[in-house]
Amino acid sequence: MDILTWTYIIVGITFALYIGIAIWSRAGSTKEFYVAGGGVSPLANGMATAADWMSAASFISMAGMISFMGYDGSVYLMGWTGGYVLLALLLAPYLRKFGKFTVPDFVGDRYYSQTARLVAVVAAIFISFTYVAGQMRGVGIVFSRFLEVDINTGVIIGMVIVLFYAVLGGMKGITYTQVAQYCVLIFAYMVPAIFISLQLTGNVLPQLGFGSTLSDGTYLLDKLDGLLTELGFNAYTDGSKPMIDVLFITAALMVGTAGLPHVIVRFFTVPKVRDARKSAGYALVFIAILYTTAPAIGAFGMYNMINNINDKPVDQLPAWVGNWGKTGLIKYEDKNGDGKVQYRKDPSSNELTIDKDIMVLANPEIARLPNWVVGLVAAGGLAAALSTAAGLLLVISTAFSRDLLKNAIAPKISEKKELLSARIASVFAVVIAGYFGINPPGFVAQVVAFAFGLAASSFFPVIIMGIFSKRMNKEGAIAGMISGLVFTLSYIVYFKFINPEANTPDNWLFGISPEGIGTLGMVMNFLVAFVVSKFTPAPPLHIQELVEDIRIPKGAGEAHAH
Repeated sequence: MDILTWTYIIVGITFALYIGIAIWSRAGSTKEFYVAGGGVSPLANGMATAADWMSAASFISMAGMISFMGYDGSVYLMGWTGGYVLLALLLAPYLRKFGKFTVPDFVGDRYYSQTARLVAVVAAIFISFTYVAGQMRGVGIVFSRFLEVDINTGVIIGMVIVLFYAVLGGMKGITYTQVAQYCVLIFAYMVPAIFISLQLTGNVLPQLGFGSTLSDGTYLLDKLDGLLTELGFNAYTDGSKPMIDVLFITAALMVGTAGLPHVIVRFFTVPKVRDARKSAGYALVFIAILYTTAPAIGAFGMYNMINNINDKPVDQLPAWVGNWGKTGLIKYEDKNGDGKVQYRKDPSSNELTIDKDIMVLANPEIARLPNWVVGLVAAGGLAAALSTAAGLLLVISTAFSRDLLKNAIAPKISEKKELLSARIASVFAVVIAGYFGINPPGFVAQVVAFAFGLAASSFFPVIIMGIFSKRMNKEGAIAGMISGLVFTLSYIVYFKFINPEANTPDNWLFGISPEGIGTLGMVMNFLVAFVVSKFTPAPPLHIQELVEDIRIPKGAGEAHAH
């Protein structure tokens, strides 16, 4: 069977599974819509968290970036993994103990202020929209290749599908759908990686294949360094970014993860605080499987691509170049008229442009794997993008219905109306996200990096200080959030939209790129909040006692008495 038939079959089966689960676990109450009724097992929640957290950026874009950026691409790997550890150990159990569904809920109650809640709602909506736009772009790329439509049509098809099961099932439907999506995406990621590792190095484990020798006895990474330097590129294992930027991007991704609203919500879907810790541990294992494989996939893809395409006559190019050419994500132009494809660093002689986002999806075709593997990877890419998109849409709809309507505008609203308003908000969210998916401000992982920067500069400081400082008051929190968010957002908008020509290391503040500026925004947030809280009244006594209670478990200190 051809690739298209296999894709229809595999994607069709997985979608039938997701939609079946969404119908089976339809949300009947707001508690089921927001936190799945609080009765999910730690193992299932660990899988759902991993699927929620590993978005199209992790599945589609990260290995693609590593394959083109080499060493520089590793900032995404370190930042996202480190961030999850930070979230799981430092924040999740305390937020779970506080007992609030959402970050704005936590901020509103901890800082005893509707203004603080509204600032947090605005930040949550900003972050979620930026992030969900990246997912929609990912869905569009998958559909455009495998349904053979243009990328904009692909985004619109994705919008319709996400709407269906996010609006119907709420958190309960999403949780069980995400368990299925994790299984699909990890299987789809590992199968081609194992195949290609065996093909190139004879190693079953891609993680070992990455550091192994090829059939001619040279190490894979040495060979890649040689191939790339011959073509004028930097060696694969050398970095070109300034060290300060590497540090700031890694930190922004790390603390941004810890402030991501859609991941924090997951810790409320389990019955007890202990279960929140357990599911965080499970999720880390499930995430590590994909993350330790990504560098290998990036290196295999780059090696195969250079060997398959470079200096080949146009009429002998493999079929996948033509297939991806239809999507507009690979472009070829014979500049010197010799009928061959030259892939070079120098733009004047380079005849091939490849979108970084296609590497993982095209990898099985580049390595000439069986057609069913190509279909499987398409299903995995969709599972990754859709699971995260659904989680984010839930955050956006909850921010409107619960944090704005129920807690700020109309406290007496009935549960039925609150549920309806959450579903209406989801529809609006999908339409806006679809627009940004069609007109993205960067490739998938870059768009997602901006969301992490915004989360780092707005949420992380107020959550940390809310848990660990009794002195932090509402004035400090509000001033900190606004200054961090406005600074980070203006910097990103200036370099990405207003003056993109100036987006070079020479013009950046302290040599920090827009992807890494969230770390500086976070430092500013901490400083402003600290200074303002010093010169304004301390929080009420009951809030100080509440902070004490979150940090010190009941019964602490009693054990030795028995």
